[in-house]
Amino acid sequence: MARTSLSDAELRRFDQALRDQRALTVTELNRLAESLTSVREARSDGSADDEHDPEGPTLSGEWSRIVGVHGEFNEKVAAIDRSLARIADGSYGTCIRCGKPIGAARLSALLTAELCIDCARLIEGRGR
Repeated sequence: MARTSLSDAELRRFDQALRDQRALTVTELNRLAESLTSVREARSDGSADDEHDPEGPTLSGEWSRIVGVHGEFNEKVAAIDRSLARIADGSYGTCIRCGKPIGAARLSALLTAELCIDCARLIEGRGR
């Protein structure tokens, strides 16, 4: 496995940024879990008129929205955890596809980047 080309100082900075981002994301996940509980309780309340509230979204719509965001945040935490594991094993900052270094500027913009810019562009181009 290729070793990172990042300095110890850069690794410490990225490690801290990832941990901070993880803490914020987990806080948001907890808030969303509370929202899901509230919507679930409202949906099970026989007096809730889900489909005829002219003032806002339906409970079903709100449930779908929160579940979607919750899933995105779970994936974000998983990506952060993978990045922290790569820091621990010395491979953070190395492209998982080609083994070349991922630039510090790219990592600063996307802390959880697993691909160098060339591989990311190549894969993105295939999706079109």
